[in-house]
Amino acid sequence: MLSLPDTHLYERIALEIREQVQQRVLQPGDRLPSVRKMSEQKGVSISTVLQAYMHLEDMGLIDARPQSGYYVRQQVRSLPPEPTIHRFSLAPTAPANMISLVEDVINAAQYADFAPLGGACPAPELLPLNKIAKLFASIARTEVATISRYEPSVGNMELRRQIVLRAMDWSVTQKNGAANVYSPEDVIISCGTTEAINLCLRAVATKGDTIAVESPCYFGVLRIIEGLGMNALEIPSDPRTGVSLEHLEDAMCKRLIKACVLVPNFSNPTGSCMPDTNKSAAAALAAKYAIPIIEDDIYGDICFSDKRPKPLKSFDRDGWVMLCASYSKTISPGLRVGFMLPGRYHKAVLHNKIATSLATSTLPQLVLAKFLQNGGYEHHLRGLRKAFSSQMQRVLQAVAEYFPEGTKVTRPQGGFVLWVELPEHVDSVRLHQRALQENISIAPGRMFSEQQQYNHYIRLNCGSLWSSQIEQALATLGRLAGERV
Repeated sequence: MLSLPDTHLYERIALEIREQVQQRVLQPGDRLPSVRKMSEQKGVSISTVLQAYMHLEDMGLIDARPQSGYYVRQQVRSLPPEPTIHRFSLAPTAPANMISLVEDVINAAQYADFAPLGGACPAPELLPLNKIAKLFASIARTEVATISRYEPSVGNMELRRQIVLRAMDWSVTQKNGAANVYSPEDVIISCGTTEAINLCLRAVATKGDTIAVESPCYFGVLRIIEGLGMNALEIPSDPRTGVSLEHLEDAMCKRLIKACVLVPNFSNPTGSCMPDTNKSAAAALAAKYAIPIIEDDIYGDICFSDKRPKPLKSFDRDGWVMLCASYSKTISPGLRVGFMLPGRYHKAVLHNKIATSLATSTLPQLVLAKFLQNGGYEHHLRGLRKAFSSQMQRVLQAVAEYFPEGTKVTRPQGGFVLWVELPEHVDSVRLHQRALQENISIAPGRMFSEQQQYNHYIRLNCGSLWSSQIEQALATLGRLAGERV
C-alpha cells in the first residue's frame, strides 16, 4: 500500500498516470484500469481512485465514457523537449531600457477582454477573496482603535508568529542534532516581496555594486537593481535545477559581486527548483565568501507534490541568507503584505524599512494574521495547487498542439509560469506586439535579461482558469509564431 496520508494518495496515483501519458506508456485512446481494479492494484479505496481519475479529467488528460470506463484523451500529444541551459559570457551589465515592455505586460493584465498570458497573476476565482473580504469587514468594525495606529516597523506580532510557525515545517536538522529555530523577532513585515528585496539589497550593497542573478531573471528584480543604481551579473541557470553553482562560486571567488538574488523554488520565469543538495551548497558558498544571498521564495508554497520544497534559508547556518516572500500569489496580490528573515542584516534592513515606509499597513496585516491563525491557509493551498497543476498541464498540451516545430518548453513542478523557447527565427518582441493586436498578452523573453538575450523565448502565465478564450489565444500565438514574426 502507498505510504502517504489519505489526502495525498489520489494525487500520487494521478501523478503516476500523468507521467505514463507524457512518456507515451499510456497512449491516446488507451483504456485505464477500472476503478475497482486500480483500487486493488494500489491498495487504496475506490473513492481515492475516483478522486485521482476526476483530477486527471480536470487536467484534460483523460475522458470518462458512460458504461465503458476511463480513456486517455485522443488529443494528448507528446510534449516538446525542454530548453537547455543557456551559455554566455559572464560580465556585469548596465541596465537595458525595458520599461516600455514591462509597462505593456503590466497594463495588459488589467484589460478584461485580454487573454492574460503575460503577467504572472493568479485568477481571482482561485483566491480566498470572500473570506478575506469578510475578515476585512469584521476587523474594521471590531478593532477600530488598533487600525487607527501604526503597527511597529517590524510588523504585527501575531502575523510574525504565524510566519514562524510555518517556518517550522521547513527547518533542517544539522549533524549535531540542532535545527534552525526562528522567533517572531527574526521576522520583518514588508509591503510585498518587492519592498523586501529592495530593503535587503540596500542593506548589503550600494550604488555601483554588482549583484549576481539567475539568467533568465524575473524582470522585477532587474528593475529593482537598476533603480538602486547597481549592476546585474547574470549567472547561467538550468531550467530544472536552477542557478549554476560552478559559475556562482567563480563570481564569488573573484569578488565580482557584492550579493546575490536567487529564486531557488519554482523560479520565475523557468519554474526551476534547486535540489536540496544545491541549496545546501549555495548556503555554504555564501558563508565561505561572506557574500549574502537574498532569496525570493514567493512561489515556494505552490508545489504540485505533497511535500513543500525547503527554502535555501533552511540550510543557512550563519545568517548569510536573507529570505523574502509574500502571500501575493496565494492569497491576494492586493494585500501587499510580505515578510523577511534577513539574518545577520536584521538591524540594517529594519533601519531601511523605517526610512522607507515606516510601517506596513495595519489592517491587511491583521486580516492576514487572522486568516493564517484560523487554519484556512493550508486547506486553501491544497485546492490552489491542484488548480495550478491542472492549468499548467492544459497549457503544456496546447503548446504541444499549436506551436511550431522546434518549440521547447519547461516542465515546472510548482508555480504557474512556463518558459517557452521558440524557433530561433521568431522575435518575441514582435510576437508580443502582434499578440497585443489580437488581445493577447505575453511576456517577451528579452524582459528577463539585461544582456539582450532570450529574443526567441516567451513566458506564459498559467494562473488563469482554463477556458475556450485561453485555448484560442494559445492557438493564435502558435499560428503567429509559425508565420516567422
